[in-house]
Amino acid sequence: VQLVESGGGLVQAGGSLRLSCAASGRTFSSVYTMGWFRQAPGKDREFVTAISWNWSAGIAYYSDSVKGRFTISRDVAKNTVYLQMNSLKPEDTAVYYCAADVSRAPINAINRAKWDYWGQGTQVTVSS
Repeated sequence: VQLVESGGGLVQAGGSLRLSCAASGRTFSSVYTMGWFRQAPGKDREFVTAISWNWSAGIAYYSDSVKGRFTISRDVAKNTVYLQMNSLKPEDTAVYYCAADVSRAPINAINRAKWDYWGQGTQVTVSS
């Protein structure tokens, strides 16, 4: 599975951005869940949100830090997952990574070990 993120950039606090993650590859049909993580300078990569892929009506999960501000969505026909980010704060500044779960390991989604494939990341910078 290959994942390519886009849509990052510089935005003022209170603004919005939409990230996209386009997926491809022979094994993509085996994807179970898609998600987003982020990593700020000097910090660990942290879970942001995840969505079921093609096995349900798109059940989504969010970290407490973004709940109510970020929305994950999917377009299964386009093999693309989106992250709509509203009411952005300076503390949202980070490199955002798309991830795919194929192996369905019995690991909590917030744990990086659960995720099998990663994109290269896209920078999001929120100025105050």
